[in-house]
Amino acid sequence: MRKIRTAVIGAGFMGKVHAEAIRRQPNVELVAVCGIDAKEGVSFGEAVGVERTSGDWHEIVADPGIDALHICTPNNLHYPIAKAAMMAGKHVLCEKPLTTTLEEAKELVEIAKKQNVANCTNHNLRYYPAVQQMRRMIEAGELGDIIVVQGTYSQDWLLYDTDWNWRIVSKEGGALRCMGDIGSHWMDMVQHVTGQRITSVCADLQTFLKKRKKPRTGALQAFESKMAKVDDREEVDIDTDDYGAVLLHLGDRARGAFTVSQMSAGCKNRLQMEIFGTKAGVIWNQESPDQLWIGHRDTPNGLLVKDPALMLPEARTYADLPGGHSEGYDDAHKMVYRRFYRTVADRKAPVEYPTFVDGMRGIYLLTRILESSQKGAWVATEEI
Repeated sequence: MRKIRTAVIGAGFMGKVHAEAIRRQPNVELVAVCGIDAKEGVSFGEAVGVERTSGDWHEIVADPGIDALHICTPNNLHYPIAKAAMMAGKHVLCEKPLTTTLEEAKELVEIAKKQNVANCTNHNLRYYPAVQQMRRMIEAGELGDIIVVQGTYSQDWLLYDTDWNWRIVSKEGGALRCMGDIGSHWMDMVQHVTGQRITSVCADLQTFLKKRKKPRTGALQAFESKMAKVDDREEVDIDTDDYGAVLLHLGDRARGAFTVSQMSAGCKNRLQMEIFGTKAGVIWNQESPDQLWIGHRDTPNGLLVKDPALMLPEARTYADLPGGHSEGYDDAHKMVYRRFYRTVADRKAPVEYPTFVDGMRGIYLLTRILESSQKGAWVATEEI
C-alpha cells in the first residue's frame, strides 16, 4: 500500500509535536519539513530526522509528490499557506486558531469544500480518553440536562515582562493572544463535550503588562523564555491580552463562565472543564489527564481512572492502552491524525475530527468576545 506523503511547515514547539505524532500513523510518511528560512529548516530536519528540508513554504506546497500538509506556523501564515495548499489539491491539517480574521476562515471553508480535500483544525484536546468519556456520558443522559458549565485554562509562561514569544505580537498572532491561543481550546471543548453551542457571551479582556522586553536578536519558541538567558532587549508596547474572563450562555438553558490566563503562577497547563447537569456532574483537568471526577447529590462521588474496560463503548476507541497506562498530550494528537488520515486515504470515510468549519466557528466566537469586551456588554453568537 502506498503511504500518504506529508510535510510539516513550522519548526517551533508545535511543529516538533506534529512530526512525532505523524510518525505514529502506519500509513503516513513524513517526507519534508519547512522552517522560516533554510537554516531553521535544516535544524528542524536534524531534530526530527527528516532529510528533505526547506526555508520556503511555497516550495513545499508546489511539490506534486506531497499529499498533505501540517501547518504549525505563526497564526498570520495559516491562511495563505492553507489556501495555496488546498488550491494545489493537498489535504490540510492546520493549528488553531484557524486564521486571524473571520473573512479568511470563511474563504478557507469554501475552498476546502470546492476542492474536496480533507481539512482539520487541530483541536487535539478533544481526544483525551477522559474527555471522550465525559462526552459519551452526556450523550447517554447520565448527567441529565446540562445547566452549569465552568472552568479555566491557565498557564504561567508569560508571567514576567522578559517572557517573549511571537504570539505576543498581534501582527503575527492576531488581535487576541491568550483568548485566541487557549480560550479557543476551552470553547471548542465545552461545545464538543456537551453537544451544545455557545449562544451569547459577556467578556472582559485585560493586558496586565503594557510593555515587555523583547530580545533584539533570535526568536524564542513557546515556553522557551522561561529558561532563556537574553541580555540584549528592547522595550515594546503590548496590545494583546494576558487574561480573559467570559460569562456565557450554552444552548437554550445552560449558563456558565470561564477564565483564561498566561500569567497564573504555578499553572503549567491547567485546562479545567466542569460540567453539571440535573443528575450528576463531571470535572476534568488536563494536568491530571487520566482522572475524571464524577459528582453525585445523594451518593458518594467517584473518581474514574482511565481504563478502557470501565469506559463507555463509544469512548473506548480513544484509549489504546490498558488501565493504569497514561495517555496524554501526544496521544491526543495521535488520535486526531489517525482519523484525519483515514479520510485522506478514503474520501468517503466518516469525518470524526474538527474541520475548518469548526475552526471558522471558533474565529467567530473570538470576534464576538473581542466585541463584547470592547462594548462591556452581552453579545449574541448565534449567526454561524
